[in-house]
Amino acid sequence: MAFEEIIAIAERARHATREASILSVSKKNRVLGLAADILIEAADRILEENAKDLKAAETKGLSKAMLDRLKLDEKRIASMATGLREIVELPDPVGTVVRGWIRPNGLNIEKVRIPLGVIAMIYESRPNVTVDAAGLCLKSGNVVILRGGSEAIHSNRILGTILREVLEAEQVNPDLIQVVPTPDRDALKVLLAQDKLIDLVIPRGGESLMQMLREHSKIPVIKHDKGVCHIFVDHNADQEQAVRIVLNAKAARPGVCNALETLLVDETISGEFMPRILSELKQAGVEVHGCERTVKFSPEVKPATAADWDQEYLDLVLAVKVVAGIDEALDHIAKHGSLHTESILTNDERNAERFLREVTASAVMVNASTRFNDGGELGLGAEIGISTTKMHAFGPMGLEELTTQKYVIRGEGQIRQ
Repeated sequence: MAFEEIIAIAERARHATREASILSVSKKNRVLGLAADILIEAADRILEENAKDLKAAETKGLSKAMLDRLKLDEKRIASMATGLREIVELPDPVGTVVRGWIRPNGLNIEKVRIPLGVIAMIYESRPNVTVDAAGLCLKSGNVVILRGGSEAIHSNRILGTILREVLEAEQVNPDLIQVVPTPDRDALKVLLAQDKLIDLVIPRGGESLMQMLREHSKIPVIKHDKGVCHIFVDHNADQEQAVRIVLNAKAARPGVCNALETLLVDETISGEFMPRILSELKQAGVEVHGCERTVKFSPEVKPATAADWDQEYLDLVLAVKVVAGIDEALDHIAKHGSLHTESILTNDERNAERFLREVTASAVMVNASTRFNDGGELGLGAEIGISTTKMHAFGPMGLEELTTQKYVIRGEGQIRQ
């Protein structure tokens, strides 16, 4: 693809921002509802293209977890449609007055939510992100450029085509949603240089993608980085409850960013808890990489290397470490956490409050699975991803997080003295 075409995509997106920002709530909701219906009707078209991606991925030897992230079926297409309908039901943030006040000189001042503008969404593997991001950006008055990974190129193209067809049918500029039709990394570098045309980059992907963005993006970036999520099982945790939570966090869907990657266990309960949890993890098909103390509990545990403590496996693999209480657990999380999700399982209220206060992450939990760090599960509605960047947004990014604020000032002839 010629680099001029990448620039043209960004130019068309910038040109479309005014139309996106003034679309009525009823028009946006109608487009989203119609898109949900059309996705269901076009299931055969979508699955045909997704099959091409799956075949190529299997040839490349992608893991089962990665194949699961890539795979679409009728249930997942229905879930994407449901996600769009849920966005319809969410209140439109554009134009919302966040706060207002009147100055002594009579000036009426308001802070009002407005769209961010042009968002470049750069992501890997999961084609449902194409629909989720497009729907959220449309509802929040933004224009979106979608650039997925090579492994999902056919799926992303067909989903983008369908969404643009709906916009055209509703007489809305289809350039509100554009899919970059090439996974070429040089083309991505060109896109990342368009700081005059694109307002924000939101990436979701692995370390190599994040490294590239750090090196090449001239546009502000809100990272949706890897999830090295921890659970610390404290000295007086309910062990039966802890087993259920750990298994849910690790094995229910290991290929997602809020899945558990490192388990920390207080040494005072390790003699009782470790044999039990290791047995349950084995039955769930989880491979354990453990510290020296963990290895002693089972010959099937592989010795952990230094790299394991920073690893986002996205697979049925778990790092396990026995720690000398909450202090060592906190130190480990501070050193190896990725600011995504951290959880403590405990009946010690002081330790729970200390964990909540001292751990820095987009979500910090007590006696709950890390899998709850999700916009829908937190009652926020649909999300574009989970930000691990503290500036502007931290955690699940929904409609409000896709807006900024401007001052609206109404006067009656006042001049500054």
